[in-house]
Amino acid sequence: MGSLSDIAMGAAINILSALGFLVAFAILRLQPINDRVYFPKWYLKGVRSSPRHSGNVVGKFVNLDLRTYLRFLNWMPAALQMPEPELIEHAGLDSAVYIRIYLLGLKIFVPLTVLGFCVLLPVNWTSKTLENARGLNFSDIDKLSISNVGQGSERFWAHLVMAYVFAFWTYYTLYREYKIITSMRLHFIASENRRPDQFTVLVRNVPPDPDESVSEHVEHFFSVNHHDHYLTHQVAYNANKLASLVDKKKSLQNWLVYYENKHIRGNTKRPTMKTGFWGLWGKTVDAIRYYTSEIEKLSKEEAAERERVVTDPKAIMPVAFVSFKSRWGAAVCAQTQQSSNPTLWLTEWAPEPRDVYWSNLAIPFVEITIRRLIMAVVLFFLIFFFIIPIAFVQSLANIEGIEKVVPFLRPIIEMKVIKSFIQGFLPGIALKLFLIFLPSILMTISKIEGFPALSTLERKSASKYYLFLFVNVFLGSVITGTAFQQLNNFLHQPANKIPETVGESIPMKATFFMSFIMVDGWAGIAAEILRIKPFIVFHLKNTFLVKTEQDREQAMDPGSLNFASSEPRIQLYFLLGFVYSVVTPILLPFIIVFFSFSYLVFRHQIINVYNQEYESGAAFWPDVHGRLIAAMIVSQLLLMGLMSTKHASQSTPLLLILPVLTIWFHLFCKRRFEAAFVKFPLQDAMVKDTLERATEPNLNLRDYLKDAYVHPVFRSEEIERPAAIDEEEKSPLVPTKRTSRRSTPRESKYGSEVGSEVDI
Repeated sequence: MGSLSDIAMGAAINILSALGFLVAFAILRLQPINDRVYFPKWYLKGVRSSPRHSGNVVGKFVNLDLRTYLRFLNWMPAALQMPEPELIEHAGLDSAVYIRIYLLGLKIFVPLTVLGFCVLLPVNWTSKTLENARGLNFSDIDKLSISNVGQGSERFWAHLVMAYVFAFWTYYTLYREYKIITSMRLHFIASENRRPDQFTVLVRNVPPDPDESVSEHVEHFFSVNHHDHYLTHQVAYNANKLASLVDKKKSLQNWLVYYENKHIRGNTKRPTMKTGFWGLWGKTVDAIRYYTSEIEKLSKEEAAERERVVTDPKAIMPVAFVSFKSRWGAAVCAQTQQSSNPTLWLTEWAPEPRDVYWSNLAIPFVEITIRRLIMAVVLFFLIFFFIIPIAFVQSLANIEGIEKVVPFLRPIIEMKVIKSFIQGFLPGIALKLFLIFLPSILMTISKIEGFPALSTLERKSASKYYLFLFVNVFLGSVITGTAFQQLNNFLHQPANKIPETVGESIPMKATFFMSFIMVDGWAGIAAEILRIKPFIVFHLKNTFLVKTEQDREQAMDPGSLNFASSEPRIQLYFLLGFVYSVVTPILLPFIIVFFSFSYLVFRHQIINVYNQEYESGAAFWPDVHGRLIAAMIVSQLLLMGLMSTKHASQSTPLLLILPVLTIWFHLFCKRRFEAAFVKFPLQDAMVKDTLERATEPNLNLRDYLKDAYVHPVFRSEEIERPAAIDEEEKSPLVPTKRTSRRSTPRESKYGSEVGSEVDI
């Protein structure tokens, strides 16, 4: 375990890095030329105009008002001033609830830190076990951990009691937060404006019919079985090839604009290029003529493909977006089984239009199961083989291991500054670099699995990333040690000994996790607010591609919260906090700094920068709660294993009660709250429908929903749309191409109760 000087070195490096990022951000955000980089959300809302429109030539690029530099840190209090109801209206419920995860961390760990410092640290420090032992190397941090308490000591009662106190405080905090967020979700749904997804259901695995096309079959089925409520539908096309052509054409148009701007601004001869790979070799041609010709060819190919998709029956997938005359009708359809065969006519709430991941709608339903099985195997091997770089990172934290590999560097490594740098900073930054590309890989795996919504893709990818962080970053860092010696022992021992092995290793890894928290949770969060990549990309586009203000707006990249990678990272900090709260409480202040700093930074980003791609109404919260419960159970099992190695026999039966209590608490919360996140109460649906009919009696819902779920590549084109039954249709018989049978729908009667209360 590293010493306090190693931790101090790492803290100094990361604090200076974070301060450097914050000062750079505070200055760059004041410059008019960067206004669209650091305030894009306000431009998208149309309430902010560019400061470059006024002032002299220099003032359009550089802020010349020296008084603003004296207030360069005023963004911090400004980020905290917007009340939560206004934040929800401004950024959506997803963003507001995401921010509450950081607040939840502070609510849990601030009291735990106070108790840990007042009770457990004195107990550990005054035990003197390590000081009285002979032949042991230890640091001051070891003396602050449970490692300093002797075998079978009565002092373990303090740790046992604190484990129960910490658990019950966490139960109370999680219950209150779940209750508040459930109430926020129900209130949000009850008060939000009309949206297409409130009236629409996604129908998958439509069975083939020899007499009817997919569109006709969908129309007939819902006209019969939802006669009083069915309104219209939109079938899904396999337009993936067309979408790729559209993207390719857009890329070529960007290059054409670039060369045209270059020609106009340079006022010289026409620009040339090479037609080979990346323009490195090949025939030299006139760039403007080349891209104009390529765009014309691609436009013809695009038109032909568009025509094929519209006219070819094979391009229509057995998937449809079915819309209803009321929210009540949509809720009944989305939350019930449509056929006696549970694998056909599968219905679920449609994602909102901007949440649809159109490419996956073209995947046959039978193929989805196979894809998910294959991707599960891929994920397993990805997690398993990533142990290798994790072992390498752990070797960096072990000075003896490095000296064995490169003995000629021993004199340099033994220098105090170098040694502190290696143990206090290098392991954290190395692990951070190894994890950079992982979220993109896991998102690709989720896309291959075939989920139809971006929000679902992000939640599934987040689950995979958390599993990866738990196995590789947490368990891997604990059990690998120096290379694979401990890993080999871990794999060849009985399963009931695993908690003991891992628990015994946990105190030794506290400094490594402190280093990781400082790199990822301090300097990493500060780098987030600087927005280095969007900053560079915007100015490149602004220099080479922008002609008009509309082009400049399109060059902005507001980004989003990226739930798939950011939420699992938060969960890792919760896991570390739960595990080390009893074992090494000195780690908790590092986690508190992370939660506090992250809350400030991400609140600022949500208000001024991020523009969410979709709004799910905080549908992700049950996943967040479930992972917190899993982290608690893991920490309790590991504490039980650690206590058994310390021969604290009286504690093992008492600690065994905690995981049982945690599981019961999870099941209680699941029964109490989870339904609000997966179902829409019919009573509330009826209330919204009744109010809407009273306030907007002339609303033409068919026109409102007509183009809501048209594939994006068709939004600007007039295409043939499937016919829908008129709302005024009164005939009890539904016309169909079938000549051998007729179907008569039953009348549907339902009451008109008053809406349910929003509060829990």
